[in-house]
Amino acid sequence: MRFGWLTLALSPSPDEDAVRIGQQIEQVCLAERLGFSDVWLTEHYFTGESVYNDSLLFAAALAMKTERVRIGFAVVQAPFHHPVRLATQLALLDNLSAGRIDVGLGKGTVYNEYEFVGHGLSSADSRERMAETVEILERAWDGEPFRYDGKFHRVQVPALRPRPVQRPGPPLWRSVISPTSFEECGRLGLPILTARLPVAKVRERWGLYDKGLQAGGHAAAMRRRLLDKSALWRNVYVAESDAQAEDELAALLVETRAHMMHVREAYNPPHFSPAPETLNPWTDPAVKDDVAIPYVLETGSLYGTPKRVAEQVAELQEAGVRHLLCQTGFGAMSHDRNVASMRRFGEQVMSRFGDKTAR
Repeated sequence: MRFGWLTLALSPSPDEDAVRIGQQIEQVCLAERLGFSDVWLTEHYFTGESVYNDSLLFAAALAMKTERVRIGFAVVQAPFHHPVRLATQLALLDNLSAGRIDVGLGKGTVYNEYEFVGHGLSSADSRERMAETVEILERAWDGEPFRYDGKFHRVQVPALRPRPVQRPGPPLWRSVISPTSFEECGRLGLPILTARLPVAKVRERWGLYDKGLQAGGHAAAMRRRLLDKSALWRNVYVAESDAQAEDELAALLVETRAHMMHVREAYNPPHFSPAPETLNPWTDPAVKDDVAIPYVLETGSLYGTPKRVAEQVAELQEAGVRHLLCQTGFGAMSHDRNVASMRRFGEQVMSRFGDKTAR
């Protein structure tokens, strides 16, 4: 079992931003010392969530502060970046980190239309923009001159420098939710990230991904590598008792959800509403906290004493998960509380599963 660490923390006010950014760097360095194999950065804007906002620039700082841990993006919101600029930045990051970059790509948030508006865009064409970005990234990283004439981007590039250390480029991951996406990514041989998937569904979705890998004609060794890479994202909170963990995590999730709902109501355009199929009890503002919080605790969280959390990890391992992404910070959670939970998980849970890559 491999363990990744993921940040989606919130700075509650502009006055705290600088301190919170520094604390996130400390947490990443601690994750490396504890033995997490990879750290993953989210990308959000304007409201204090993902307080560094620019995950690419933040990753450059992390590349200088760390030595072994891989640095991933979960995810880069492709429409917000010019593809040639993005290809250049990621290639430089791959050089700065000596080939430790993983790139999750997404078409952009389906809930926060204000992020698109803030970039002078609309989510209506985000899927097409992402498709062009993928094509341009792959062609740019070939290192050969190329011309691209698309709907949104028309470029002529002599050759990209520096080239990425990893060849043909940093791995491009996809964030997946639907069963068809699992199978399609398998056919294409793409590594995947997914979140808030109940244990009962894990084996089924991993089976669909493997079915796609086989349909794509990928060799057995590659299939094993991709299945081992495939990552499940979970909230993780480890405390001294099960009751303490549940009470404290629930309170943090209530605060996180209140912020999430407030900024969407305040900043999304009046005409905008997420597509109904994207809503669940956590994201649907019509659902009360007394339903939403138990839903997230049940479908997206590992919490309790180290013993109980280890049992929950073992259950996921038995269902086929070999790569667990652990979000240890929630909302405006304090740095000290986050670090204490990280230490309990790293020292008393991860140690039971081996495959620790760093100390």
